[in-house]
Amino acid sequence: MQLKTMPKKKPLSAGIAPLFLFLCQMISALDVPLDLVQPPTITQQSPKDYIIDPRENIVIQCEAKGKPPPSFSWTRNGTHFDIDKDPLVTMKPGSGTLVINIMSEGKAETYEGVYQCTARNERGAAVSNNIVVRPSRSPLWTKERLEPIILRSGQSLVLPCRPPIGLPPAIIFWMDNSFQRLPQSERVSQGLNGDLYFSNVLPEDTREDYICYARFNHTQTIQQKQPISLKVISVDELNDTIAANLSDTEFYGAKSSKERPPTFLTPEGNESRKEELRGNVLSLECIAEGLPTPIIYWIKEDGTLPVNRTFYRNFKKTLQIIHVSEADSGNYQCIAKNALGAVHHTISVTVKAAPYWIVAPHNLVLSPGENGTLICRANGNPKPRISWLTNGVPVEIALDDPSRKIDGDTIMFSNVQESSSAVYQCNASNKYGYLLANAFVNVLAEPPRILTSANTLYQVIANRPALLDCAFFGSPMPTIEWFKGTKGSALHEDIYVLHDNGTLEIPVAQKDSTGTYTCVARNKLGMAKNEVHLEIKDPTRFIKQPEYAVVQRGSKVSFECKVKHDHTLIPTILWLKDNGELPNDERFSVNKDHLVVSDVKDDDGGTYTCAANTTLDSVSASAVLRVVDVPNPPFDLELTNQLDKSVQLTWTPGDDNNSPITKFIIEYEDAMHEAGLWRHQAEVSGTQTTAQLKLSPYVNYSFRVMAENSIGRSVPSEASEQYLTKAAEPDQNPTAVEGLGTEPDNLVITWKPLNGFQSNGPGLQYKVSWRQKDGDDEWTSVVVANVSKYIVSGTPTFVPYLIKVQALNDVGFAPEPAAVMGHSGEDLPMVAPGNVRVSVVNSTLAEVHWDPVPPKSVRGHLQGYRIYYWKAQSSSKRNRRHIEKKILTFQGSKTHGMLPGLQPYSHYVLNVRVVNGKGEGPASADRGFHTPEGVPSAPSSLKIVNPTLDSLTLEWDPPSHPNGILTEYILKYQPINSTHELGPLVDLKIPANKTRWTLKNLNFSTRYKFYFYAQTSVGSGSQITEEAITTVDEGKKAMASRQVDIATQGWFIGLMCAVALLILILLIVCFIRRNKGGKYPVKEKEDAHADPEIQPMKEDDGTFGEYSDAEDHKPLKKGSRTPSDRTVKKEDSDDSLVDYGEGVNGQFNEDGSFIGQYSGKKEKEPAEGNESSEAPSPVNAMNSFV
Repeated sequence: MQLKTMPKKKPLSAGIAPLFLFLCQMISALDVPLDLVQPPTITQQSPKDYIIDPRENIVIQCEAKGKPPPSFSWTRNGTHFDIDKDPLVTMKPGSGTLVINIMSEGKAETYEGVYQCTARNERGAAVSNNIVVRPSRSPLWTKERLEPIILRSGQSLVLPCRPPIGLPPAIIFWMDNSFQRLPQSERVSQGLNGDLYFSNVLPEDTREDYICYARFNHTQTIQQKQPISLKVISVDELNDTIAANLSDTEFYGAKSSKERPPTFLTPEGNESRKEELRGNVLSLECIAEGLPTPIIYWIKEDGTLPVNRTFYRNFKKTLQIIHVSEADSGNYQCIAKNALGAVHHTISVTVKAAPYWIVAPHNLVLSPGENGTLICRANGNPKPRISWLTNGVPVEIALDDPSRKIDGDTIMFSNVQESSSAVYQCNASNKYGYLLANAFVNVLAEPPRILTSANTLYQVIANRPALLDCAFFGSPMPTIEWFKGTKGSALHEDIYVLHDNGTLEIPVAQKDSTGTYTCVARNKLGMAKNEVHLEIKDPTRFIKQPEYAVVQRGSKVSFECKVKHDHTLIPTILWLKDNGELPNDERFSVNKDHLVVSDVKDDDGGTYTCAANTTLDSVSASAVLRVVDVPNPPFDLELTNQLDKSVQLTWTPGDDNNSPITKFIIEYEDAMHEAGLWRHQAEVSGTQTTAQLKLSPYVNYSFRVMAENSIGRSVPSEASEQYLTKAAEPDQNPTAVEGLGTEPDNLVITWKPLNGFQSNGPGLQYKVSWRQKDGDDEWTSVVVANVSKYIVSGTPTFVPYLIKVQALNDVGFAPEPAAVMGHSGEDLPMVAPGNVRVSVVNSTLAEVHWDPVPPKSVRGHLQGYRIYYWKAQSSSKRNRRHIEKKILTFQGSKTHGMLPGLQPYSHYVLNVRVVNGKGEGPASADRGFHTPEGVPSAPSSLKIVNPTLDSLTLEWDPPSHPNGILTEYILKYQPINSTHELGPLVDLKIPANKTRWTLKNLNFSTRYKFYFYAQTSVGSGSQITEEAITTVDEGKKAMASRQVDIATQGWFIGLMCAVALLILILLIVCFIRRNKGGKYPVKEKEDAHADPEIQPMKEDDGTFGEYSDAEDHKPLKKGSRTPSDRTVKKEDSDDSLVDYGEGVNGQFNEDGSFIGQYSGKKEKEPAEGNESSEAPSPVNAMNSFV
């Protein structure tokens, strides 16, 4: 057998694929290749009961295969059907299918009958089933006159349909003239026979177009019965009719149909029988009438109804059991029940069975001399009869075959020869039908052949079964062996499964299962082999799968789905919603790994599935999306049980939007007092739909309800009806009652008035009562309008009073209020504190003591004592400056206090006063005291002036607060080198009367740091610091200037670049002119373009930089201080006057200003880092360059 060069891929996916492949291989292994001689086999035929459309040509199918190809013949009604004699009948070429052309002429009824096809060749004959051909029929209703039906309300009714008998039977339904189906219910329903049953009629059943329709699906036609008119008269209408037609003496009142227990409309009687065939649908029906409408129940006597096969139809009036079997036989009972009673009906069910196969005969392929068996075993009720035919002829009258022996449902063959080949028919029949099966016996001698394509490639997912096909044929039956690789041994059943049809099964394929497998088929006539290839692929699995999500309506949700797969397979990701396609909505967007749903709506909730499919496997993962939102508002608010001080509120909850309601919030509006303002009334559990509400008198209530869940609160419901409660006396009094005098002779009584809701009735007023607390006076009372204040005049000063404020309205008084205490108005204290004493603690703190004043002299609420104190000054200073007094208040009845923050070495004066709610009393006599010396503050200023080569002059101002008598100044200073390291510290004492000091014998061009502070006898004060630099020698400066390394200066680098560019341009011009034969006067050009800045400079012609205030210098380090004068400090910069090259002509005034004459001028560059801020001149630059 020729091998294919390109392997054919044969993927094996999951699920039922291996089983399906295995079954297919079992069938194909029994098929004889069509290139070998074999008897006919019927492959296609029309159904046994063949209903045709009379408007179309009749096609009766009969297809068969065999070698040589079979010929076909037909019988009709048991006799040979000569198709050549009927010009309307033709047989398709190479087929047994008949085509009867009735569209051109002829009638379908002419060709009604029983047809059977025979396919025959030299090896035998196969026959088809008996095909009963009948044209479909959809007859019209017979003409009939239908009288209108008039019934009294409550009566029962059956509207008959009685459709014409068609083929196949019609489908019945009731509609009106507008082709709208009539509504059906437990009261009104259609029976299995098509009639319309009314358990009781109602006036709304009145109509003139009850129409029964019969639909014949085979011919796609609908037939219509004449409309039926029904009028249902109510009791009131009937009484009116009787009254209009009868005299008063004859009148009697019609009554509605009485309520009655159920009776059955169908079936009739107490018992009935039903017979059904095995495998069909058993339909049992009970329809009852009664008033009120009965309810139907079903039970099975001595058994239970099958759970998964039982269904109720037509409002439980029809019981259906699908796929019935003999076990479903028995007694079924329907029960009709209403409030007045019940009725029973028993249906005895018998399940019969047309023949069905237990073992159907299969084709036999035998080699000469072999033995075989054909088995034909069927069952049914009643038991079917088995008969055999050979080549379409009953075996009893067929030619005798010595190799054949028949034993009932079995034919045994022994030592068969080629002449034993034939087609056998087995017929199993009873009164309900028959089964006919063809099975051939084919005697062949053939070497093995393998039918599976060579080099087939199987791809299997790891850890799943692999089934390698080896479909074969041979006679005698070959034996099959499998090998792996080129030199492998035969594979055995310990690891592999070898199926009878040649298939090799690897139960759990692993990566090492990959390779080439060889199937070898052998019998006594030869051998055949075939190679197939197996590849094992990695399974597809989820890295990230969708997760359960709860989102609020209107928001966005994203589901993620990532898979890992074999790199040779390409997965496709499909998203499903509720196992269907995603909605066609732009809100749904799918990108690489995500499904995003925007603006989520309620309908978006459901199960979302991510399905990843490859050619070999598929995985899916699902997640539920729950769309939630705040609840819909409650509705149908109703007020019941309306009492004076309570009412019951009932409501219907709105949709909870997938998040359970946790509570309901009830609010009320008082339309009488606070219209439009809703206040909280109560809260109840989310499971309640009623609330008993407490009410206040004289309030015009409206209520509304809001529902709350975990997402939030709903909008309020519509307001309920209004409910005005009766007026009553107030049940509470005003709050916040106080009595405080504003003048020494009055008492102001205030309170928080009741609001309209609290008034409980019209005419709200207040009864105000008062009397002195410590006296025996009677209560004085006055009734005032709805205000919040009443003033009692003519009271003694600061006397305690008992006060009451009681509410009242037109109905009565509120409960007696409790009395509160108040005081009449205060007056200023009358007495000053005495015996004021001062103890000085230290230079800044003093303690003051005093004696308390008598309580009665306070004439009010004692708030404390207040100390006024100030620093005494001379008369001359007092005239020039207002005395600043300080105040300290000590709460309560304290009789001493501390005065902090005093000025050392000062004279203070103080007095003490008592304070009440009205103000201060008289001051005590002034009391003076002195504070001792303290340490001074820092000197007010420090300036360094007149710097020279070896000296610096310091000027300062004394401390602004000497805090005593200055004894001396202390000056400390130390040098600072270029790395900011401090040198040795020098300590110097200066007399207290000095404000200027010159330091000599200092190092030139050196920075110094100074620390300066004053002293008293107590100790040293705060210091002030400054920095300054001595000047530099001019000769040394010039030498240092020439030694400056300018190679790193930015301006120098720029200058050199410009010079190089200029030279390059000159060289180019020179080269061009030389080529033209011209001359280039270099000397003239150099003289014309000489740069004055590169001329030699004389030693005595040095240039001075411009002096600027120290404030213009860039600070050397962060946080340095810049003095207000022209002194230079270390923190400011490393720049100094030396940096600017001042000569001996430079001079300074006493204030440090520079007055020397300049002989030149240069610009100062800003300092960079810790480098000197000196900017080398072009002269120095050129000197360094050359």
